[in-house]
Amino acid sequence: MAELEVSGLSYRYGAKRALEEVSFAIPRGTFCALLGPNGAGKSTLVSLLTRLLVAPEGRIVLAGHDLRSAPRRALGALGVVFQQPTLDLSLTVRQNMAYFAALHGLPRKGLAARIDAALARLSMAERAGEKVGALNGGHRRRMELARALLHEPRVLLLDEPTVGLDAAARASIVAQVHDLADEGLSVLWTTHLTDEVRDSDRLLVLHQGRILADGITREVRGAQPLAEWFLAHTEAVA
Repeated sequence: MAELEVSGLSYRYGAKRALEEVSFAIPRGTFCALLGPNGAGKSTLVSLLTRLLVAPEGRIVLAGHDLRSAPRRALGALGVVFQQPTLDLSLTVRQNMAYFAALHGLPRKGLAARIDAALARLSMAERAGEKVGALNGGHRRRMELARALLHEPRVLLLDEPTVGLDAAARASIVAQVHDLADEGLSVLWTTHLTDEVRDSDRLLVLHQGRILADGITREVRGAQPLAEWFLAHTEAVA
């Protein structure tokens, strides 16, 4: 059973088409890379999945809950790391986590242990007492990942999460999120960078609001390196 199902999703900004009949499903424990050039519609899709926008056409189901008819249950199954940081730099890592927990209505009983476990999962336990403003970009992203896992979601959505990070920090975040998928979490990772996609990953290619390809990366790219395949196919329909 798919943990995230999207069917017939379309969205327009006035006369401009942002998404057209987008459909896909992500099973449990799958790392799915949504690859698309800038302007492909990735941000619109993220906004629809998080209900910042409401689609007039199509259906989104998260962990068996329809986002339109049961939004609280559906969103409760979703962990999100947005492209733009959403941290309070004046608070410590632990205080940021506690604030997020309060917003989600998580019970206070056992909360400290839950925070400790989430931070340890992302190798951030030793940073718990530090102010977020003192952390480097990679550690801030790891902290946001830990925060997104705090309510134990079944689907993790990351919107270009490595923007602004150096090569080492990017590689570390990519590896850690793949580990989470290996543990059973369903992951949708949006990016325009082909080097963040592994050959064994599920790959969705989005361009001009449509899905161009859907399959295992090595099978989609064939004999070509992914970067060459991606450039050729997105330029061909530009």
